[in-house]
Amino acid sequence: MSLAAHYTHFRVAERLLLTGHSHQAWPDVAREGVVEAYDDAAREVGAKWDRAEAKAERLRAGVRLLLDDPAGTVALGASTHDLLLRFLSALDLRTRPRIVTTDAEFHSARHLLDNLATAGLDVARVPAHPVASLAERLAAAVDDRTAAVVVSSVLYATSQVVPDLDAVAAACARTGAELLVDAYHQLGVVPLGLGAAGLGEAWVVGGGYKYLQLGEGCCFLRLPPHAAGLRPLVSGWYADERDPWAGATYDPTSHYRAARVLDFFAEQGLTPPRLREIALHQRGVLTTAFDALDLPPGLVTRDRETPAEGFGGFLALRSPHAAGLQRALAARGVSTDCRGTFLRLGPAPYLREDQLTAAIAALAEAAAAQKTA
Repeated sequence: MSLAAHYTHFRVAERLLLTGHSHQAWPDVAREGVVEAYDDAAREVGAKWDRAEAKAERLRAGVRLLLDDPAGTVALGASTHDLLLRFLSALDLRTRPRIVTTDAEFHSARHLLDNLATAGLDVARVPAHPVASLAERLAAAVDDRTAAVVVSSVLYATSQVVPDLDAVAAACARTGAELLVDAYHQLGVVPLGLGAAGLGEAWVVGGGYKYLQLGEGCCFLRLPPHAAGLRPLVSGWYADERDPWAGATYDPTSHYRAARVLDFFAEQGLTPPRLREIALHQRGVLTTAFDALDLPPGLVTRDRETPAEGFGGFLALRSPHAAGLQRALAARGVSTDCRGTFLRLGPAPYLREDQLTAAIAALAEAAAAQKTA
């Protein structure tokens, strides 16, 4: 039985859903989790929270597995924005008023840091490109005034993997700064072992909305061992001496859904190495089919310098007409998205090869129409 048979509600076998980098389909068991959350609330009313906590712990266990961090402490939140805010509120920004980041961070971090810069914080934005030397340049920007470095491990617009983040971790260790790694676009497509990557002392933020198929409301912040010495000023009423990073009352339905999906992944053998194998193969199918179109580079092209292993889970095509191509693809039944000049094509494990090549054939039609427009 194909994997698509487990996604009947999202009709993945009938639709060309190349939004896997943004919103992957949920397996049918996710619906069972939503119903279970309702039934527990109806039966237990206010006593449901013990059962909800078991689902939250299942999510934490899934995060530890993804990070190869079996003893790690994991805080949960409805969004990465919520968790980033908690993290930033724990920093001593009065004596270390500098944050080092890149000019390619997702809006969750960018908006917060823009606002802090407006309020007078020194926010140093290091150009993300070329990615090969980004870690070196970030490390060089860290000084004794730096409270933290905030950097993605895979860039959200281009899918490029940022190498050598251990060099940034070393620079932070030398100066007493914190390192926060946004791994949202890594987990589920590129394995991340914190110890092997030299990131044992890093904070790691991510969520389940994209490759992990957990849906909304399943974000997490991995706390490094030394986090016990830091207390966030912004925390929820659940927070206490035992867990100062806790949030407040939340909708536990998301964690019920996540628990079912994590169990489903385990049953299907969708481990980090297996997911990486699938992602590399599917992206390879897309790039081979795209290259065969031999389209004018001025119309649409791709990065051919970075090796396949240097990308995450989607194919980023650069075009001055990215938004127009996205609309044209949508009119042809192909769901994609764009970020600025990048058209993003995100496969997922439940898609067949013929669906991927059909999407590229539709791109050929869209490109031809763009040339004559």
